[in-house]
Amino acid sequence: MLSVPIVFSPDKIQFVMLSFEGPDHFAMAGGLSIRAQELCSSLATQGYDVHLYFIGDPMFAPTEQRGNWHLYRWCQWISSANPGGCYVAERLKVDDYGRSVPPAVVRDVIVPAAQKGITTVVLAEEWQTIPAVFRLREALRENNLESRVMILWNANNLYGFEGVNWPRLNEACIITSVSRYMKHRMWLWGVNPVVIHNGIPSRLLEPVNEDIVQKLRQIFPNLLLAKVGRYDVDKRWLMAMKAVGEMKRQGMRPTLIARGGTEYHRFEVMREAEAQGLTWKELQLNPKAPPEEILHELDKCRDYDVLELCFFVDEAFLDPLYAGADAVLANSGHEPFGLVGLEVMACGGLAFVGSTGEDYAQTMVNSVVIETEDPLEIVESMRTLQADKKLSQALRQEGRRTAACFTWDRIIIDLFQKIRFLSTSRGIELN
Repeated sequence: MLSVPIVFSPDKIQFVMLSFEGPDHFAMAGGLSIRAQELCSSLATQGYDVHLYFIGDPMFAPTEQRGNWHLYRWCQWISSANPGGCYVAERLKVDDYGRSVPPAVVRDVIVPAAQKGITTVVLAEEWQTIPAVFRLREALRENNLESRVMILWNANNLYGFEGVNWPRLNEACIITSVSRYMKHRMWLWGVNPVVIHNGIPSRLLEPVNEDIVQKLRQIFPNLLLAKVGRYDVDKRWLMAMKAVGEMKRQGMRPTLIARGGTEYHRFEVMREAEAQGLTWKELQLNPKAPPEEILHELDKCRDYDVLELCFFVDEAFLDPLYAGADAVLANSGHEPFGLVGLEVMACGGLAFVGSTGEDYAQTMVNSVVIETEDPLEIVESMRTLQADKKLSQALRQEGRRTAACFTWDRIIIDLFQKIRFLSTSRGIELN
């Protein structure tokens, strides 16, 4: 783990994260859950007290402590009556969260800390937490605590922007986002967010299980591709299917291992695969299935063109899949940051990414950046890399070096520097 310079002593600063998503499977809906888990865990590991208020599993304890990391499962009474995930009965939860979280945070976290001379940095995520941000700001004014609290609200995507009161939000907190692409998109809304990138856990840089990689390649000795992400138009699944179809017609003998979701767009993707002459097989396994069991099932279905993993896939298999595939198609048309592409690079994989928020990507240096919606761009790039194994290997090696610059340990250094600058400009006490 990278040693973070002591900019702020843990006995002078603590963190509160407001997020609908979190570490429970109930609250794992997308990249935000990964961000919440890994950022909170990294800060706690560095010795800082971290308090996460999220829409947790209604069957779990309302509060839990993991070392310096304190978890608060909110809206459990709503989730009990509306099972299915953190965003079910979303509007009801937004209202309840916005009304009840701020007084709890002030009473239980901010006031006790301020009495000890500790300043609180609040990291609020996405549009669902904006009502909480507004009420928290009001509560701080009422309790004369504004100089002891810094509120950062972060946009991971463009969802919900139409209903945001941007002037009020800009006055209530410091607005941040995860890439220069998002910064430029948000200029159109009259705000200028501070960029603090997403990160990846350092453990992804550890060597993957080569035995799994070798067995995977024994099963699929020809062209092995992978694609992981929600079935969303922005993820360009249709483009991927068209590219795989063209590769098959050109005799490249591709196999695509896919992991999507339950979104309706899945049916459109399956119809496109059929139109391209691709055979599709669903694999249903226990989410706790070991890699060997997954490999066994894949082996039985090796003759299909698309193998869809219809279950939660753990890092124990996902990382070797990224490393062993000839390419991982993270070819999104709108990607605020591109976490999958960075995860692929960390594992030694070869990422095909879009040309939006992937600030880390340099085409034919550490990845392949897809500039158009034409599937032939993917096909021709793949043909080039298949013909030049040295280039392919060089991209993988440089990808790992790039990923090492985006671990949470390094991102925290940037976060602290931004906090230092912003606290000085806003008159917030941090020392």
